Amino acid sequence: MTTTLARTPLYNASVELNGRMVPFAGWEMAVQFTGINREHEAVRQAVGMFDISHMGKFILRGEHLIDALQSLVPSDFSRLQPGEAQYSVLLNAQGGILDDIIFYYQGIDPVTNLPQGVMIVNAATRSRDKAWISAHIEDQGIILEDLSKDKVLLALQGPQAEATLQPFVEDNLSSIKFFGHLNTTILGQPAFIARTGYTGEDGFEMMVDPNIGIQLWQNLATSGVIPCGLGARDTLRLEAAMALYGQDIDLNTTPLEAGLGWIIHWETKEKFIGRSVLEQQKTAGVTQKLVGLEMQGRYIARHGYPVLFKGEKVGEITSGTLSPTLGKAISMAYVPTRLSKIGQSLDVEIRGKTYPATVVKRPFYRSPHRPKK
Repeated sequence: MTTTLARTPLYNASVELNGRMVPFAGWEMAVQFTGINREHEAVRQAVGMFDISHMGKFILRGEHLIDALQSLVPSDFSRLQPGEAQYSVLLNAQGGILDDIIFYYQGIDPVTNLPQGVMIVNAATRSRDKAWISAHIEDQGIILEDLSKDKVLLALQGPQAEATLQPFVEDNLSSIKFFGHLNTTILGQPAFIARTGYTGEDGFEMMVDPNIGIQLWQNLATSGVIPCGLGARDTLRLEAAMALYGQDIDLNTTPLEAGLGWIIHWETKEKFIGRSVLEQQKTAGVTQKLVGLEMQGRYIARHGYPVLFKGEKVGEITSGTLSPTLGKAISMAYVPTRLSKIGQSLDVEIRGKTYPATVVKRPFYRSPHRPKK
């Protein structure tokens, strides 16, 4: 049996710009337009745009919204002021990562007079996330509205993102801090804009109705913005050492193993799902860690390739590519903690042969343009 792939409202507009469409997480998405390297360079040096409408988009509201969400994540959402956001993860009882998310707290909604927030989740895990969240909040009077198929999500990323987007937006974009967000208008119509992204650069993500999304995409293309696909999105996020769910993090990995200990707010979060397991890991130490690897030479270590130490397999590559910015082959892998120190020499098996690699500091590339929180 064949499965029908979903298409975003920007599908036709992407095809018109010569997007090469491929299956991805149940959707038909552009992997590239003019070439991954060109698109990657556009984001690093100027500006590029991405259709990310396949992502899950939830609106959550209710009188006790923050309290209801607190048990689901290791981060303290009570710290958030209206207009602020937090990157976090949904955890199961074993401390495994169900998904990584961004929660944007909007404060009191003027229409419903209830606290409200936006949660963006991964496309492949949207249904599972929705069921998991709903099961834990429905008895607390929280409403979850799934806008995943009703809204366009468009990302504009790069050092020129603000100047490029400003003519289309009513509010002053410079007022939005990194990981800040607001409700405003784009092309005169309601829009949600956040200063977040998945490239390691400055930029914005906009959630709008489909007709406005199509108009904005076309206007940006006409003004010379380079359309970018999943290929460049992957090389950009890997240079910034941002985890890809299903490869770098999953149900079998914990935040401590993945180097995400900074999102666990131990002192202010007494209870959350998976805390007891994470406490044990914190006390005893983790047995494996996600590390950055730099290959010696240009041999590319890709997902699934074995990582070796003294001829014995000690791990697998989770993500790997040839970095367009650095001109080096970079990757990430889980290895035993004893082999995770910066400078550690390892080997990667590529098509039956072994090639040397070195554990290096993450991220591999830190943009001088990315604002601080």
